[in-house]
Amino acid sequence: MSRPTLIVHAVRAPEDVAATTDVGRRPGPRIGFVVSRALGNAVTRNRVKRRLRHLAAAHVSDTPAGIDPTRIDIVVRALPSAATDPGKVPTDFGSAWLEVVSRLTARPDRDGGAR
Repeated sequence: MSRPTLIVHAVRAPEDVAATTDVGRRPGPRIGFVVSRALGNAVTRNRVKRRLRHLAAAHVSDTPAGIDPTRIDIVVRALPSAATDPGKVPTDFGSAWLEVVSRLTARPDRDGGAR
């Protein structure tokens, strides 16, 4: 889902990926962040990434019933306005998160559970 400050994508993880457990990894969705140089220097990019990581951790518990949070792969891409207008990021993140995760509940698994 696209918002002014970020874009969020979510898919169901294949069962073989969700079943593997890394040492020290807590159960929950796998979340990746894309923060390009277009946002600014390394300090700015890391600040945006820390904020996104914090928001993601807070929203994991908002996963609707019927979705196994350990079987979700999420990618969050920060847009340049995430660095210039950080006040909008929490609202944009929350609405995009709920929309992409709720779409997973509405859409059945494809290919017999492959995604």
